[in-house]
Amino acid sequence: MTNDELQRLVMQISTREFGKPFKHQAVFNPRLQTTGGRYHLQDHHIDINPKMLTDFGEDTLEGVIKHELVHYHLSMAGLPFNHRSREFRTLLAQVGGSRFAPAPKHRQGQTVRSQSRHIYIYECVKCGQRYTRRRRINTRRFACGICGGRLNLAEAYTQES
Repeated sequence: MTNDELQRLVMQISTREFGKPFKHQAVFNPRLQTTGGRYHLQDHHIDINPKMLTDFGEDTLEGVIKHELVHYHLSMAGLPFNHRSREFRTLLAQVGGSRFAPAPKHRQGQTVRSQSRHIYIYECVKCGQRYTRRRRINTRRFACGICGGRLNLAEAYTQES
């Protein structure tokens, strides 16, 4: 699907589902990695992740387009258009848009979010309390929450999801 075909599809969905025209530009943006699409408030154009079409098909693409059009039409009407607003949730449910985009697939068939993670285990030198963390912590700044003792990095490993 080309950008021109995407533009026509967005205009058709806008007219059919919202009863209002889409007067701005919709384009595929291959730099989007973890999101399905993006609505730009400054110039009102919409970016769509091309992986929503190639990895998941036209139904998912249409759901993402509806989601971005909800942002667009609420913004144009001067209403709150953030994800937590009542107006956004109501309109999204009315048109049947997707609330969340699926996680894009990686080249090896994994999703982006299911890659390996580092695990750090810290141990208190006084009481032996162990703390498991996904991020490294500054052992000079933080101390044991039980006895106030100094923390040492006991072990670090990579966990495969």
